Amino acid sequence: MIAISESAQSHFVKLLEKQPEGTHIRVFVVNPGTASAECGVSYCPPDSVEATDLQLPFTGFSAVVDAESQPFLVDAEIDFVTDQMGSQLTLKAPNAKVRKVSDDAPLRERVQYMIDAEINPQLANHGGNVRVVELNTDGVVVLQFGGGCNGCAQVDLTLKEGIEKELLNRFAGELTGVKDVTEHQRGEHSYY
Repeated sequence: MIAISESAQSHFVKLLEKQPEGTHIRVFVVNPGTASAECGVSYCPPDSVEATDLQLPFTGFSAVVDAESQPFLVDAEIDFVTDQMGSQLTLKAPNAKVRKVSDDAPLRERVQYMIDAEINPQLANHGGNVRVVELNTDGVVVLQFGGGCNGCAQVDLTLKEGIEKELLNRFAGELTGVKDVTEHQRGEHSYY
């Protein structure tokens, strides 16, 4: 679930030596599954471990994860990097903002997951987003744009050259097309 590099494990062991016996680390997500999701690491005293927590054993400590954070920390990585600027603990959790779906989930869920995890972060740079409205029986996914994408002069290019190509490539044999049902109106929120 969570990969912790050897350098990060050594860093945690040194930090935990100064804590009471039996203290571990807790890895968590605040506001999981939302655009404002944030990951964190804290000390976890033995009396703070809940019955529903997952304990991941590492050399010299365990990483404790609460039940709510677990699906959002799939594929998370913790590293401790030292360079000319100093040392830094890094936590990458690609699924913190979006709950990862299984490979055998329904097609609509897999398409929405891919949009949320890969496409919407790019559109967010321009204040936009896109969501699945429908997946029809012919394999056409119907999308609706929002935010800065609604009324953007580049929306057709974004749809045809970006999103449609990526979706048809990723879901080859399952999707046959992509359709936009947004009524695009220019406004102050649009990116030009």
